[in-house]
Amino acid sequence: MTDSRPASILTQADALLRKNLVFQKRNIWSNVRLVTIPFFLCVLLVVIQLLFDSQFNEDHGQCGCLNEKTCGIRYSTSDQAAFCAIPNPSQWTPLLQIPSPQYRAVTTLYLSHSSPVTFLFTGNNQSLGETLMRNMYSNSPEFGGDLANYVLGSSSLPAYTNYMDSSFISELPIYNIKHQCSPNSSFSILIHQPPLSFPKEINCVRGLNLWRNSSSDVNKELFKGYRKGNQQEKINEYTAAFDFQNTNGNRLNVNVWYNSTYKNNTVIRPMALIRVPRLVNLASNAYLEFLKGSKTKILFEYIKEMPKPETKLTLDITSLIGPLFFTWVILLLFPVILTTLVYEKQQRLRIMMKMHGLGDAPYWIVSYSYFVLVSTLYMLCFAIFGSAIGLNFFRLNDYSIQLVFFLISINLQISVAFLASAMFSDVKTATVVAYIYVFGTGLLGIFLFQFFLEDPHFPRGWIIAMELYPGFSLYRGLYELSQSAFAADYRGVNGMRWRDFGDGMKEVTCIMLIEWLLLLVSAFYIDQITYSSKHPLFFFLQSPSKNKQHHYSNSNKQISKFFVEMEKPDVCQEREKVEQYLLESTGNCAVLCNNLKKVYSGKDGNPQKLAVRGLSLALLQGECFGMLGPNGAGKTSFINMMTGIIKPSSGSAFVQGLDILTDMDRIYTTIGVCPQHDLLWDKLSGREHLLFYGRLKNLKGSVLTQAVEESLRSVNLFHGGNGDKQVRRYSGGMKRRLSVAISLIGNPKVVYMDEPSTGLDPASRKSLWDVVKRAKRKGAIILTTHSMEEAEVLCDRLGIFVNGSLQCIGNPKELKGRYGGSYVLTMTTSKEHEQEVEELVHRISKNAKKIYRTSGTQTFELPKKETKIAEVFQAVEKAKKMFPVVAWGLADTTLEDVFVKVAQTS
Repeated sequence: MTDSRPASILTQADALLRKNLVFQKRNIWSNVRLVTIPFFLCVLLVVIQLLFDSQFNEDHGQCGCLNEKTCGIRYSTSDQAAFCAIPNPSQWTPLLQIPSPQYRAVTTLYLSHSSPVTFLFTGNNQSLGETLMRNMYSNSPEFGGDLANYVLGSSSLPAYTNYMDSSFISELPIYNIKHQCSPNSSFSILIHQPPLSFPKEINCVRGLNLWRNSSSDVNKELFKGYRKGNQQEKINEYTAAFDFQNTNGNRLNVNVWYNSTYKNNTVIRPMALIRVPRLVNLASNAYLEFLKGSKTKILFEYIKEMPKPETKLTLDITSLIGPLFFTWVILLLFPVILTTLVYEKQQRLRIMMKMHGLGDAPYWIVSYSYFVLVSTLYMLCFAIFGSAIGLNFFRLNDYSIQLVFFLISINLQISVAFLASAMFSDVKTATVVAYIYVFGTGLLGIFLFQFFLEDPHFPRGWIIAMELYPGFSLYRGLYELSQSAFAADYRGVNGMRWRDFGDGMKEVTCIMLIEWLLLLVSAFYIDQITYSSKHPLFFFLQSPSKNKQHHYSNSNKQISKFFVEMEKPDVCQEREKVEQYLLESTGNCAVLCNNLKKVYSGKDGNPQKLAVRGLSLALLQGECFGMLGPNGAGKTSFINMMTGIIKPSSGSAFVQGLDILTDMDRIYTTIGVCPQHDLLWDKLSGREHLLFYGRLKNLKGSVLTQAVEESLRSVNLFHGGNGDKQVRRYSGGMKRRLSVAISLIGNPKVVYMDEPSTGLDPASRKSLWDVVKRAKRKGAIILTTHSMEEAEVLCDRLGIFVNGSLQCIGNPKELKGRYGGSYVLTMTTSKEHEQEVEELVHRISKNAKKIYRTSGTQTFELPKKETKIAEVFQAVEKAKKMFPVVAWGLADTTLEDVFVKVAQTS
């Protein structure tokens, strides 16, 4: 026995996932080709790096010797000195970072001397603070002893390392900070740092200590002091600030504010050294002097770097050009995802799955998870291969940061694909646009967006605005990771870590995360109002009641009492029967339509098209109803309304007591559909199609296997291995038979068949009729066809549609009796005897009507009331004696005659 309950969300999800995995298995070589693209690009990057190393790094990036016996900086060229070994680094006197004279906080006083350098201080005890500040620098002799005894400072930018202090070798002076500067207090000293020896001028500058009442006042004043100099460097007007807090004779508790704005944001020098150690030493010595006197101090003689071995320049060119290639690699998944979604839309496979019971929740969960899984595996292969062949982008940056970034980026990409799929209905167009997006994003990123990123004058707000474009946000993240890898390789350290997660990376990660969620919600919303035909405000509308009695009683209000057009008695009788069913609220009707209408709005100046005009129809369980009519009569529009593809303009309809306007999701679990055109996956076999749709009908285990076998046998697709062939190898008739089998699997309560026998040979058509006859015992069938023979064999009742309205309804015998009250006489003679044949026929029946004539063959319509068959035979025998009769025949009215007559008179 089959399970009559609708399939659960998990069952539907399992069916869709199995189908997707099989489809992916069919595309295995396409996937292999897709994965080889990042492999190829990674190998290409490695080759570029090797070529660069051989042509540049080996020649210019190492220490050279002009003398074979000795080697060192003095024997190297200027561009090689940076790579030579330094076993004994130079010792440099510790300095303070002070503002240039024009940027100092106090510039109007002491005009005869240089402007003072200002220190702010605060704490719980002002007098103690003043004492400590006085102890920091004194009126010592102008010169004598080691430079470490003086409080020296410089306004020159600090260097990246202390191998060579820029303050001592630059043209800018070094300042000696004192309480008072006497005239001519400058002096010159000889700096001796082997192998260099040069004079350096030391200028006196007055130190000014300013008390502030609280640390918040200090903080405000320091930040207020930030300004931009001529070189666009941020300059602090104050040298430093000290908060002595609760310092007393028993404890030293001090916070030191220092100038940390001297940064160089280039790749090679991400940050300059900060001259902080001397500030800490000054505070400590000031406190020691307060406790023990001036003879007690911590002697801070010099600073120096660690010994340096000989190095070689390694410029990671792959990290510099990596953002372009890596952007292409990641975005290559976008066309794959987009074309898959658009393919399902173009082939109407999504709506086909929906009509067979696949809900929106399992579709979104499985489809989204499926794309995430495929994308994740793709990115893992990319990252693992990149690390294996030695790309620093992957090796040096923290793998967890890469994982988080790639996961967010692929989720954003999938959301964009879902949203973009709503804009395309053709796979070719979507493919072209997708690849333009891929390659255009990479090129615009490296030639435009990166230029703006590296321009310090470009407004930051515009950078953020550009990053709202998903392609640029991806490029920005890859750019940050690449720059970190480049700097890390140059310096011989690790790349990006969580502790130094830069502002740019935080910014772009947050933007991508927020965009991912917003675009995903937007894509789901558009999907609901397109595929599910929900109201644009469905989020805020209350779900209608699922009660069947409630639907029937409400529909009474919609019964039309007046009709503009005069309907025929059989059609009026059907309408009255529908109204009676609605009043009784009976559940015996499988399908119940009440005054159903569909109007298509006019376009390009054309008037509105009334496709279905107030159709009322009651279809009982176990009945097969045939819809006949010329092309464009409205048959397919009626089926599309009943299957939820389009919404009716007015009226109501019920399937198994469920309203098509409010309960379409529940209706889908009880119906089967054979559409006018075959909606199949080319790369799935017939068996795989039936397994998928069988699972959607809640068939499981042996029941599912048996149902699939029976379905394949019933439509002659079992033998010869046809059931296991991919659909792309099927003929048109085989596809049609498979569509019929899909519509009937799971024994649905109501089945819609739109011209099911189109393209079938006579044997297959006869076999198909047997299948339909068996199926109507278990449910109701609505069938459209142009084959009168098929309609007469299969249908219990027929309705002829013309111009969107039902012209007549009844069983085939009734229709032939009602609209076919005549015999058809056909006689073939020589052409000169045509007049004699016509006279003979009129003697049989005065109201006989000639309906066909060509080359001696004439066909007449004889009213049954005036015609006796015996008289026809006697007249023909008499005619044979008078002139040659080649052939003749007398036939009763066929269903085709009825169809033609009704279509022509409507």
